[in-house]
Amino acid sequence: MIQLKSVALYRGSKCLLKDANLTAYPGWHIALVGHNGCGKSSLFALLQGTLHADSGECQVPAQWRVAHMAQEVEALDTLALDYVLDGDQALRRLQRELTQAETDHDAHRIGELHQQLADIDAYTAESRAAKLLNGLGFTQAQFQLPVKSFSGGWRMRLNLAQTLMCPSDMMLLDEPTNHLDLDAILWLEDWLRNYPGTLILISHDREFIDAVSQHILHIEHQALNYYSGNYSAFEIQRAARLANQQSAFEKQQREVAHLQSFIDRFKAKASKAKQAQSRIKMLERMEKIAPAHVDSPFHFTIPAAEKVSNPLLDIGDAELGYPGKPILHKVALQLRPASRIGLIGPNGAGKSTLIKTLAGEIDLLSGRRIPGEHCKIGYFAQHQLDQLDMNATPLLTMQRNAPKTDEQTLRKYLGGFGFHGDAVHDSIGRFSGGEKARLALALIIWHKPNLLLLDEPTNHLDLEMRHALTLALQDYEGALVLVSHDRSLLRATTDDLFLVADGKVDIFNGDLDDYAKWLNDYRAQQLQNSNDPDAADAKRDRKADRQRAAEIRNQLRPLKKQIDKLEADIAKLETGKKELEEQLADPAIYDSSNKAKLADLLKQQREISATLEEKEMAWMELSEQLQQMENELS
Repeated sequence: MIQLKSVALYRGSKCLLKDANLTAYPGWHIALVGHNGCGKSSLFALLQGTLHADSGECQVPAQWRVAHMAQEVEALDTLALDYVLDGDQALRRLQRELTQAETDHDAHRIGELHQQLADIDAYTAESRAAKLLNGLGFTQAQFQLPVKSFSGGWRMRLNLAQTLMCPSDMMLLDEPTNHLDLDAILWLEDWLRNYPGTLILISHDREFIDAVSQHILHIEHQALNYYSGNYSAFEIQRAARLANQQSAFEKQQREVAHLQSFIDRFKAKASKAKQAQSRIKMLERMEKIAPAHVDSPFHFTIPAAEKVSNPLLDIGDAELGYPGKPILHKVALQLRPASRIGLIGPNGAGKSTLIKTLAGEIDLLSGRRIPGEHCKIGYFAQHQLDQLDMNATPLLTMQRNAPKTDEQTLRKYLGGFGFHGDAVHDSIGRFSGGEKARLALALIIWHKPNLLLLDEPTNHLDLEMRHALTLALQDYEGALVLVSHDRSLLRATTDDLFLVADGKVDIFNGDLDDYAKWLNDYRAQQLQNSNDPDAADAKRDRKADRQRAAEIRNQLRPLKKQIDKLEADIAKLETGKKELEEQLADPAIYDSSNKAKLADLLKQQREISATLEEKEMAWMELSEQLQQMENELS
């Protein structure tokens, strides 16, 4: 078991933990929660043995094998499948020893090693690694691609697969869902539920925590507090404790009253659909847990637009995609002021393509896109974070967007997004991903859009900011289209789900639990089709299929060349970005004497980040085309 006895942890002069005690038994699945900077990652380092307690004892059984997920991966030539297999170090060691024994013609040692390999189930290792890659969204064609050919987010998936491949008694996962879509998260939940060892994870996805953990460790005010149960149980237990404090109780009542108004509002629509029923259940549960968030640093609303059209946006008989490669066909979607839509569908099916088209960032291939006279779109996507001026500050950024608004009003507004006091004068270039995402949301909301298009808005956001965003979206009077792997946000803020799959966009008659079942059936069908070519061939014209295959093969060659060039460009840009980040990590660069050099480095960083984002998006779009073409050939 794991034991912490009166542990104190410091980071520099800052105390993270004081007199922390814990006893955790083998097989426990634990979620570690707390605000950013409270010491979660430092506690991970303590359990790994890479950091030592300033006082007290941390005891982890010496014989335990510990697997942890690296946060970075180099641009390696190693093939993806081999990289995942490298996670099983015992396997790789025995394989090296077997190669040497075969070179030495040592028959006795060869026999011993084959037995040892059999004992660790080595002969199924490759198929197990392939299942991990499949579950995390990789295609078979990608198994044989080098690690360096993948973008940063997909390399993190490879890191996760390698960690899961590692035989372990304790697994430490820091934000494993950050770069995953909903499909991969659902698969990972099933995998982790069956993990027999001790699991400790850091995550900002409440439903993911609920699904895989039965114990919560909450770091608050330098104390390590243990709660039995999942995250929902933790919120209720913590709320009960906070409700006993008068100041917290007063805030609690305002929060509960706010939530009750939504329960009343949506009960009237309970007969509308299963999705509405799910939302009411969640709001009723939120009424109980609201006090757990009374000390949240984030409180903001989304003001109503001054003018509204009905409909706001009309798309009809539309082909969506890219020149020469349509992805979605005969799309018909009319967005009205009361529309609250969540987009779901398998990875690569076209959700981001649809939301980019709604935002006007991608032109229709055919059909109509008619915005209303007063349609005012607020569009959030991850690439917008890099479009922020890294040399500016939050206050300066807001002043540029609202030159006629006084400073005190802007400061108060930024405070709702966690930028308090002198933080409004901090350089954006030094912000974390979460801080940049909060500022980008603040900019979008300031302009009072009547149609919000949000593509994965919770990436990098912690639990408290996600909670604040959920409340703000519930109170928002405009239309909403949301792509998110955060099921809690989807359940609480959308009324209708639209399924993007097989080249179509259709309303989904069910809730997210029904979607999980649909996805399992979809995967099973895809696997059956790939394993039963005769059955698939019986459903199509063989001659036309051969002709189409020939056309695709002709298109594949130039497409692969484009992808290869992009991969080389991305690798070069990432190397340059890493070198700049190393220079920016030097405290001396922030001396006043280096002001000009710092400005130049930040400018270079901004330019490289923007170019890298463009290249990665181009790579993703071409890779999606390549995958679809290869699927047609298979």
